[in-house]
Amino acid sequence: MGSSTALLLARRGASVALFDSADQPFSAASRWNEGKIHLGFLYNADPSMRTAGCILPGGLLFKPLVENLIGCSLVSATTAVDDIYLCHRDSVVLLDSMQDYFQKMANMINGHENASQYLVDVSNCIIERLNPTELRSISDSPDIIGGFRVPERSVATTWVADRFIDALSAEKSIEQHMGSVVTAARPKNAFEINGAWYVESSSGSHGPYDFVINSLWEGRLEVDVSAGLRPLGTWSNRFRRSLFIRTTEEVKIPSAIITTGPFGDVKNYNNRDFYLSWYPTGLMVESLAISPPRPSPLDELSEQQVCYSILETLGVLLPMTLKIRDRIAQMRLEGGWVFAAGKGALSDPESTLHRRTDFGITRTGSYISVDTGKYSTAPWLAQKVVDIIFP
Repeated sequence: MGSSTALLLARRGASVALFDSADQPFSAASRWNEGKIHLGFLYNADPSMRTAGCILPGGLLFKPLVENLIGCSLVSATTAVDDIYLCHRDSVVLLDSMQDYFQKMANMINGHENASQYLVDVSNCIIERLNPTELRSISDSPDIIGGFRVPERSVATTWVADRFIDALSAEKSIEQHMGSVVTAARPKNAFEINGAWYVESSSGSHGPYDFVINSLWEGRLEVDVSAGLRPLGTWSNRFRRSLFIRTTEEVKIPSAIITTGPFGDVKNYNNRDFYLSWYPTGLMVESLAISPPRPSPLDELSEQQVCYSILETLGVLLPMTLKIRDRIAQMRLEGGWVFAAGKGALSDPESTLHRRTDFGITRTGSYISVDTGKYSTAPWLAQKVVDIIFP
């Protein structure tokens, strides 16, 4: 979110200071996630379709926006086939209800003016329910009771991250403050919020700036409070880890997500690079605090146990993942913070985490705070922020 905004601002002629607590941008959740460019299928526990309506525009425009930002095509970084959605026996959404929702999603996508702009053209969106033979070829577990093929794709986030880093380095009007933990933002004059602002960080005081844009996931609320922007409603801070695996040889399996609830997924980017997650194992911290506690570092044995648990659990539900396990060349357990407006357990159908409608831009004077929502909606929201600054 921050990197997209910085690039767009610089290309409109602004001088930009970009702060990051890591040694370089794209070192946390923006690098280490599955890269699903959401159209709305995941949020089938929101039958109102409001979540789908909120995240669909950003997902459809992700490709043209990012290609403009990084200056190259996303084709080589895009998954080659449509995702498979598998309904778990303990899903918070019944199988037939899931199918009804998916058909409504297809109708919404087919009627959208930007449907052809997605990672692949989805202007003729069709939902296919797997027949018993197709389902057994993916999972013979009694816990998987049905499946659907939907035209949703993902991008390899590590590849995208590296291209963003290159693009940022090429912009001479972006000054990077790496290794700087932002702790606060304040107006230059206490009663003039529409004027200049300062940023306080672990490396000192910076500014004044015409605008300060808070694009954090980790620590965003704490900085908002310092700026006089009190958070409303409820929220969840979660730190999750997943497996990123490269195999010794090609493994041709589909990308599949087990839904809807606290389950997992496997993502096949190019038959050699894979993402595997199992939510209960990878969830390290879950907090409602404005300043959540940091996850404890894992020693070598604990990390191995987490890796083994993810591999074994998915191996039972999705035997095709055993082909990945048996051909591991490189494996990393990585993750980052996820922020979401809402609370509750994903196993609870009433949990507000099954909806993603309360994200976007809030503002007090020249201070702008952005809840990114999803990885897929960040570039779209960045464009909206720039439109505020340069109407």
